Amino acid sequence: MKLGKTKIIGLAALLVVVLVICGAVAFRGWQQKNAPQPVKTETVTGYLGGEKISLFEDQKFTELAKKNGLDVDYRKAGSLDMMTADRNGMSYLFPSSKVAVEYGKAQNIDTSSADIVFNSPIVIYTHKQVADALVGSGMMSQENGVYHIDMAKAVDAMKNNKTWADVGWNGGYGSFRIDSTDPVKSNSGNEYAALVATVLNGGQPATTDSVQRDSATLQTIFGKSGWMDSSSEDSFNQFLTLGVGSKPMMIGYENQVLDLAVNQPDAWKQVKDDIVIVYPTPTVWSTHMLIPLDDKGRKLLTLLKSDDVQKLAWQQHGFRSANFSGTDGIKRFGVPGTVDQVTSVTELPSSDAMQAIIGILQKQQG
Repeated sequence: MKLGKTKIIGLAALLVVVLVICGAVAFRGWQQKNAPQPVKTETVTGYLGGEKISLFEDQKFTELAKKNGLDVDYRKAGSLDMMTADRNGMSYLFPSSKVAVEYGKAQNIDTSSADIVFNSPIVIYTHKQVADALVGSGMMSQENGVYHIDMAKAVDAMKNNKTWADVGWNGGYGSFRIDSTDPVKSNSGNEYAALVATVLNGGQPATTDSVQRDSATLQTIFGKSGWMDSSSEDSFNQFLTLGVGSKPMMIGYENQVLDLAVNQPDAWKQVKDDIVIVYPTPTVWSTHMLIPLDDKGRKLLTLLKSDDVQKLAWQQHGFRSANFSGTDGIKRFGVPGTVDQVTSVTELPSSDAMQAIIGILQKQQG
């Protein structure tokens, strides 16, 4: 049968349509086959020091974790408290010092895979009126906008029950003190206790013998603060909200004010003309170490030490990271009185001496 020209054109058009449809179906199948598959994530949960919560809740950190197959969860706990807490279902412990890791080892925790992730110096936070008064009395100094406190003079004043008026600030009530977190539960308080014990030992790292010798003085100094928080995050927030009358001076981490300036700009605007960051002379470094408890914990450690997370931790949260120095200096945060290099640093006492400090202060608390 001879086909007409119109039918031939129609059949040709139909063939083209069929070929197009088949091609589209085939292409869609190829796309689906070769498209990147969503990464399967697994939840990793552990104990975390409060000063690192802002990082763990950062959306960028969450996205980086998911790309690496992790959904990171946490429970807040003091660095020492987490070593004796229930570890059922936990994959990591993330305290803020080597001391806490050693304490965990003494509690039969396997710390063999523990590694340094971040660093942050211990600093003192105070208020402008207090800082200027203590500069006037000679306990503190200020040069080019950077404040330092002579810890030998500060410890001597607390040892001898000096009042705030005695050290130059007439607005203070009662005895001069530097508040901290609970030294038997939280790292910042524990490292402050180590610093006080070292100063009492003539500037040499405290020993078990010197700690026993100075036990009454240590108990007296820490007894001045009364009730103490177990979280550095809670303590810093109380400092910000309660004002100069409640917490004239407190121990904290350098990164806390840097984190505030970046992530809570409205809050920072309200307090920036009052808050003063003070570098103790000497100070100690807080070394944030992650202890993996299983394979998921080890995956988290790998993630935390990646360049992307190290960069994020510095630029957005102020941690002086273990393997990433940052693309620029600390001035990027716009926080007055900060320094790129912390030069006056003392070593922490030995693990045995730190255990002795904890024991003495536990005894004081009953």
